[in-house]
Amino acid sequence: MAITQAPLTKFQRFSVAFCVFLALLFDGVELGLMPIASLSVTRDLLKSNYSPQIGADWFAWLTASLMMGAAIGGIAFGRMGDKAGRVRALAASVLFYSLFAGLGGLATSLNQLLFLRFLVGLGVGGVWPNGIALAAECWTGLSKPSLSGFLGSAINVGILGLSQVARLHPITPDSWRWLFQCCAAPGLLGLFILRFLPESPQWIQIQSNATTSHLPTPPAKYNSARNRPTLLLAIFLGTIPLLGAWAASKWMIPWADQIAGPSNPTYKAAAQGWWALGASLGGFLGALIAGRLGPKLSFALFGALSTIATCSLFLLTRPLSPFFLPLVFTQGLIATLFFGWLPLYLPAMFPTEIRATSTGIAYNTGRFLTALGVLASSLLVRWFDGDYSAIGAAAGCIYAIAIPAAFFIPDPLVTRSAHISNHPESPKS
Repeated sequence: MAITQAPLTKFQRFSVAFCVFLALLFDGVELGLMPIASLSVTRDLLKSNYSPQIGADWFAWLTASLMMGAAIGGIAFGRMGDKAGRVRALAASVLFYSLFAGLGGLATSLNQLLFLRFLVGLGVGGVWPNGIALAAECWTGLSKPSLSGFLGSAINVGILGLSQVARLHPITPDSWRWLFQCCAAPGLLGLFILRFLPESPQWIQIQSNATTSHLPTPPAKYNSARNRPTLLLAIFLGTIPLLGAWAASKWMIPWADQIAGPSNPTYKAAAQGWWALGASLGGFLGALIAGRLGPKLSFALFGALSTIATCSLFLLTRPLSPFFLPLVFTQGLIATLFFGWLPLYLPAMFPTEIRATSTGIAYNTGRFLTALGVLASSLLVRWFDGDYSAIGAAAGCIYAIAIPAAFFIPDPLVTRSAHISNHPESPKS
């Protein structure tokens, strides 16, 4: 007989939401670390061998290393979440990125840091599928859009917090190791999650029912013909905003650093702060807008607006001009509307027993392509002779792909009801 899991208390549900938010927030700190610190780090570790071209190359390599690790980690830890539980996989992800981020403060060469950032990426990638799956399964009903917006803003709140720390304590070639060492602190959150956070009732129910009724295992379910088209579509939808953000948007920070120069080390932090402030609002508003407009119209609208905002930023202004920071804020708000859409609709596309695995694959496969996109942007540095504005504008056109892609998005309510009808033991959400 299947075990019936008691519903979570209100306190437990809020604890889940808060811990997932913090895990994603510290994810954002790791994602925002190299854009704001890379040129200072390369100046210090390369000494007299540093040049703007080499600095741009290493920014691309360090970013790509993190993205590649995140892609692999998201899939591996997502699989762990479906087998061992969302809480264990989430805690392991946080502990992983905290440990190796802290060790980055001891790096004596860029090759060492490159390897450590890959390991940090493994943990960074594991947080999103497990945290989003856990939150989606612990919260039900009308709270979902607000919850998705809350969690969708978390990564960018982390980037915003990092930028403010960097403004108070500028990151320079002589002072950057302390920031990496501070990034080990979230390990305490990982231990708290492992010890105190409740597991997903839906996941527990599925494990119990699978034992008693011999349901297909997650690999068999994942390989079913019914789920493959959904997974391929989800991969495509998750790739567009990720690729746009890292191949286009993130170049504004080293661009600001290049134009402001070493004599104005806080300007890059100010630029990242304005972007992250807009992005924090965008992640929250994106879920609310998507909940009102529906998945298709909102996804296409977000793509059109992101294309316009990104190209306007790189072509109509430049760092230190009066309009640069307001446009940075605007671009951050618009381009991150996608990240409220993703936690609202991606989990609903998959049944509970493969939700973390599938969302991990969908979200993090985009990071493989993102890593390649960042490296391609490094090649564009040579083609455009170091012109960051041309690179950002060209890469910003990636967002336009969202417009035709939106027509292939199914009604998530139909998708969800199909999964529930095939798996009557799955609690409705």
